[in-house]
Amino acid sequence: MSMIFNQLLSDEAGFIVSAELVLVATVLILGLLVGLSELALNITSELESVGSAFGHINQGYVIQGLTGHVGEKVGHVFEDIPSFCSDQGDIVCDLLHP
Repeated sequence: MSMIFNQLLSDEAGFIVSAELVLVATVLILGLLVGLSELALNITSELESVGSAFGHINQGYVIQGLTGHVGEKVGHVFEDIPSFCSDQGDIVCDLLHP
């Protein structure tokens, strides 16, 4: 029994495989972290673009006045002005001006 234990302690056959496994696992984990970071950045950028598109929808309208033989009705005008921080790329604006 002690002879098997001594052989087990002096055996280095699996050492290289373990070192390679640690190296491959480290490279995979670092690649995964970088990939997830880039994915989060791209998703944030796309969501900002969608929000900016919604913010640039023009909600203004004009109703022309009516004129008849005996009367006149003036129209209405609503002009949509841009909101604060409604430009594309203004995600940090809310952080600077809460």
